[in-house]
Order: sequence, then C-alpha cells, then structure tokens
Amino acid sequence: MVINTNTTALNAANLLQQSSANLSQSLARLSSGSKIVNPSDDSAGLAVSMKLGAQIARTGAAQQNVNNAISFNQTQDGYLQKVNDALTRMSELTVSAQDVTKTTSDRALYNQEFKTLQTYVKDVATKQFNGVTLFDGATLNVTSDSDGKAFANTGVNLSGNASYTNATDSTKTSLDTVAHAVTALTTIKTAINQLASDRASIGANEEALGYYNDQLGSLSNNLSAAKSQITDVDVATESTNYAKQNILVQSGTAMLAQANSMPQSVLRLLS
Repeated sequence: MVINTNTTALNAANLLQQSSANLSQSLARLSSGSKIVNPSDDSAGLAVSMKLGAQIARTGAAQQNVNNAISFNQTQDGYLQKVNDALTRMSELTVSAQDVTKTTSDRALYNQEFKTLQTYVKDVATKQFNGVTLFDGATLNVTSDSDGKAFANTGVNLSGNASYTNATDSTKTSLDTVAHAVTALTTIKTAINQLASDRASIGANEEALGYYNDQLGSLSNNLSAAKSQITDVDVATESTNYAKQNILVQSGTAMLAQANSMPQSVLRLLS
C-alpha cells in the first residue's frame, strides 16, 4: 500500500472525466437539437450534411424561379384573354360592316370602334413583367433544377408576328368599305387562329412548369429528410444517454471521493 501514487484515485478521476465529457456532449446535443455539435462528433456526416444543405438551398432557389416563370405565363395568358375578347369583337364588327343595309356613316362608326380595339391590342404587345417584355417572342430558359438545367419557356410575339401586325395596322385593315370589311374578316380570323395557338403554347408551358415545381418540392422534402437523419438528434435516445451519463458522473464523483480517502488507511499501520 502506497501513499505517493493513488492509482485507484487516478483511474476513478480518468473515468469521471470521460463521463463528464460524455454528459456535456449529450447536454449540447439536446439543447441544440443536433447530433453534430462539433466536427469531431461525425466528420463524415458533417461533410455529407453540408452538401445536402447546399443542394436544398439551390433546389429552393430553382423552385422560386419556376414559380416566377409560372406567374409570368399566367400574366401573359391574362392579357391574351382580353386580346381574344378584342379580336372576337373585331371579327364581329367586320361582319356587321358587310351589311348592305348599312350606310357609309354606319360603317364609319364600326370602323372607329375597330380602330380603338386595334390600338388596344398594339398596346398589350408592349406590356412587361418585372421589366421583362411579355410579348417579344423570346424563349426564356427557366432554371428547373439545382444543377442549373433549364426548361425552354416558349414566347409569344404580338409585335413581330404578321398575323397580329396585319390585324392591328389601320392602314391595311379597316371597315370603311364592304370590300375592306371582307378583307379585314380574313385578317382577323388569321389573328384569332394564331392567338389560339399561342395560348395553347402558354398552357403547355404552365403545365410543364407545374410538373417541375412539384418535382422540386418533392426533392426538397426528401433531401431535408436525408439531412435530418444525419444531423438531427433523436431526443428519446439522447435523453436516455443523458440520464446514463448523469448517473455515471454522480457515481464517479462518489467513487473518486472514496478512492482519495483510501491512503488514510495507511495511518492505521503507523499507529
């Protein structure tokens, strides 16, 4: 039995230190909600979770881009619905102007309304969405995933398509005479056919973008779940571990006190 070196106390102190470190780690996990408080807790898991987190952020940005593109298409179609109303009324006027019982003065009134609607359609062609022209015919490449791949959102051209420009050019299309009204009817029917095709294209754009939006939402959820498996603490399991380490710290403290008192028994040999 020795006095200078209390091996039992050293072992007890070492075990108490380990239990205290484990208790602190468990407490940090419970308070933060994360299994990885320090990189040393799970270095590989930290690396994977960081990459997943970055991909989740990029996926969210791509989903926002897709949603904005859907809004862009919806705005386009909103305008084109009114253009359709205008062209429908213009086609009606072309037929009314062919009525043989109408006088030149009557046709002048029809022509006045016809020109007003032409001006309206030409004005729609200049509209913008957040500074981006709606009807210049440009195809917009919409980011559709976290890797930057794009969906080609086909455009509508109201200002450069002959079907529309001929219908809205008052020098080419008017109702001042029966003959001009007959020609105008053909021109307006061509514009209506083009409009139907353009609205169908917008509908197809919206449908495809809707699928991309759903896909990105599902991907984001799955990535978040995968990241959660790596980083989020299981409260039930960690609470059990915390209780275990807490008991070990308390018992280790008590045993260290006992080990420190063991050299006192040597005094009995000296008495």
